[in-house]
Parts: sequence; structure tokens; C-alpha cells
Amino acid sequence: MRQVLSPVLGFMGAFHHGALQQKGLMGLIRCGIATSSNLTEDDGLAPETRSLALDHKPNGPVLLQLPDRSWGAPPHLPRSTIEAIIGPHAAAASRLGVLRSPFTAFHETPRSFAQTVRPLGGAAVAVATEASQPHGRIVVDEYVATSSGSYDLREVATDLSRYLNNEGVRIALVPDVSKAEGSTAAKGAKLALKQSSNEVLMVAPTAFGFNEQAAEDNSFMHVAPKPGPGSRNLTHQVLYEFAELHHQLREVAGVKVHLFEHSLAHSTPDACFPNNWFSTHPAGEASGGVDKSTLVLYPMKHPNRAAERRADMIYALKLRGYERLIDYSDYEAKGLHFEGTGALVLDRINGVAYVDVSERADVALAEKWAAELGYKDLVTFRSTDLRGKSVYHTNVMMAIGSGVAIVCAESVKDASERHRLLSSLSRTHEVVEISLEQMDSLCGNALELQDVRGVPVMAMSTQAYNAFTEQQREAILRHVSAIVHSPIDTLENVGGGGVRCTLGELF
Repeated sequence: MRQVLSPVLGFMGAFHHGALQQKGLMGLIRCGIATSSNLTEDDGLAPETRSLALDHKPNGPVLLQLPDRSWGAPPHLPRSTIEAIIGPHAAAASRLGVLRSPFTAFHETPRSFAQTVRPLGGAAVAVATEASQPHGRIVVDEYVATSSGSYDLREVATDLSRYLNNEGVRIALVPDVSKAEGSTAAKGAKLALKQSSNEVLMVAPTAFGFNEQAAEDNSFMHVAPKPGPGSRNLTHQVLYEFAELHHQLREVAGVKVHLFEHSLAHSTPDACFPNNWFSTHPAGEASGGVDKSTLVLYPMKHPNRAAERRADMIYALKLRGYERLIDYSDYEAKGLHFEGTGALVLDRINGVAYVDVSERADVALAEKWAAELGYKDLVTFRSTDLRGKSVYHTNVMMAIGSGVAIVCAESVKDASERHRLLSSLSRTHEVVEISLEQMDSLCGNALELQDVRGVPVMAMSTQAYNAFTEQQREAILRHVSAIVHSPIDTLENVGGGGVRCTLGELF
């Protein structure tokens, strides 16, 4: 894609910035041709841009920003106004999306177009993170061309990210759109690779109780009644918390939740942590390493956790049409365990798998998994918690999003392992380091999801949210539109797992 400094039809005029201003051609970027590296400010060819043609599909709209603040959505826009922004060939644009900043006060300068959105090529754009957040939200007023030559209003104040998503545009949410190139988020958008999903599988804790088997090597758990008549109050409390989490994800963030339940007859007290026994992977994941859409089943350490691999759930997963099934569950009989995305924390875009080697994460199986899935790199290490115990799952001490990674590097005692871990993460992400105490509050047990608009949010418990410092939360919010959190204190205290553990991602 390249910046086109004349009209919608794509005429390339090699004018100096000043000449462009005199001609009223304020710079239309076309989405979907060549590369933005063709034109730079050093060439004298990149004026302040106020428009972007979404021409990745027929009759795609032109996004633009009016030169003067309209304080609302004007019913009609004269063609002369549009020509002054995108040039004399405005007739080629039958649809317009006009950006506004409705949450900018009268005495403040609205965010400019060039600070808000930037083309990445094809059907991909970078959007400034703040433009998707409540306080800085940018909206789009939609207009259509009329026979009289003007543009008439058709829709008012659609959220920018929602508008782009509806138009089939892939969004990279970044702190600064001028520096988007080279970021993992931009790479994902350009190559249609996803770090996070808008769909998850969850299991309501309808027969939850203290799991004595899992407590053998999970030091985050605290003794409570086992499932049964004596656990009714506990189960009721956990269900109450879980229902609120479900509400926040489904109704607030707009995540699609495939919800199951379990009974005492299943003998699966930890069934509400389904991410450990399966994972899903779309074709193209890991920068093309995953060649077929894949469903993976995992070997669990404890028998009542292995029982969570229920036939009805596997049937529902297979209905999604995965081209390949990899089943590692037979390794349980050999005493080898590898507990899904509890053991694995994945950089799905760059193809790097992180594994904290433990009784629930066999290193040989980790290597086999990376080879079979086509991942580019495997980073292994060992971590310990505040009590000097081995951290039972990788996803307790770290999380990876599109642009930010959370990690308790302090828990990795071996200096060379710690260095490799941090070096790998910092090459592709902004790194937020958490302390052992914060890990104990399950700050590492977070998961990036996509909201209903197709932009990332970070899901975590309220305990974890409160344990982050303000500066750490600000760092996370440079890369996601929101932090979605809900109090699940009882589930965390008794079950030893947080919000991430309750979410089985569906790709």
C-alpha cells in the first residue's frame, strides 16, 4: 500500500507538500496497494493526512476527517467540502465515514486523523489504542452520495473499531500508529493472524469443590469442602462469582461463550478450568507454521482432571470442523503429562511457545508439540512461587497478548533461563514484570480476548486487577481497549486458578 496524494481514483501526483495544500489535496491514503514505505516525510510527499480509502473490496468507503469540528453529524456534506479533503475525483467515493471525537472538550484539540488510523496494506489498518477506549473513543458518521451531488447522513456515531470490523478491516491496536510497522499487532493484522479469539468454551462450576488430587502440586489452593452435600454453600458462592464473570465476558465485552456444566456424577471438581485438556489452532497460526486447523487433546496428571475430557464436549469441538486432531492423552498411561494452555503460553502470531517445566509440563512432550504444530521457537524454564514450590502451570506466572506480555521473571531462578525468557518476550512485546507477591494474586493468570468490535481486551480477576500497580495497568492499556475483570475470589482461593484458567479459547 502507498500513500496516494491525489484523488480516490489513484492518480499519483508528485507535488510538494505546499503545492498539495494550495490545490486542497490533503492526502488520501489508499488501503490495499503497494507499501507505505514508498513515501516518507523526508520525500516531502507526506502531508497531514485526513482520509483513507478502504478499497480492499468493491464500493469500499472513504474514511475522512472534516477540517473543522462539526459538533455532531451534519445532515448533508457538500461535494466541495469532500473535494477539498480528497481531491476533485470525490465522485468516485459513493460512501463516506467521517471521524469525530465526541469525548473531546470544547477547549481541547481533537485527535487528528493521522494520529488515529494508519494503513498497513491489504485489509489491515493500525488504530490508536486510545481511540477504542471510553475516554478517547472515536466515532464514525456514515454518509452516501446522492444524485444531487452531496453526501447525505445515513448512520450516526458508530464506534470506529466496530465500523472497521463491519467493513471487513483487520485492526492492529497500537499505542502510536506512526510506529505500528514492525509490531506484533501489525504483523498479525497484515497476515490475518490472531493472537486472541472472540469465542471461548467455559464450564460452569455446578459441582465444584476442593480437589484433593490437584492440591498435591498446586500450592495456590486452600483446603475447603470436597464436592458433595457438605460443599453446597461453597458451590453456590463459586457459581455466583462465575455467573458475574460470564456476564462481564458475554454481555459487557461481547465474547461468545459456549457454556457447559458438570454434575457430581462426573467426579470432576475442577471442570471449570477447561483450558488444560484441549486447545485449538487456526491454519496459519505461528506465522504459517500451523498448516491445518487443529484440535489438540492433552494428557492430564490427575485422574479426576483427565475425566474432564468428556465425549459431549469433544463432539461439540469437532463440530467446528477442525482438519486435524492431535491426541496426546495416551501419554497419561506412560506417566507423562502436558496440560494444554496451562502448560503452554503462546505467542500465536510469531510462533513462540513458552513452557514452565513441571510435573504437569513434560519437556519432551513440549518439544514434540512445538514440532507437530509448526512453532518456530520453544522457550523452556523452571519457576518457583513464594513458598519455594514449583509453579504448577505456566499460565500462572505469565500471559501474552498482541502487544504486551506479563511475566513474573523473578520466579525463574536460573539466570540464563530468565535472560532467555525476557529477551524473547522483549523482542516482540512490551513487557510488564510482576513480583512473586503479584503472581500469588494471579496477576499472571490473564488472557487477551477479542471484544465484539474485533479489538483486544485483557481478561483477569478483580484480585489480579487490584494487585497491579497503576503504572502496570497503564502499560497493559497501551495495547488493549479495556481490562475486563470480575471478582472470583472463592474460585481462586479454593481452586488455585484464575480467570484465564476458566477460558478455553476457540479459534
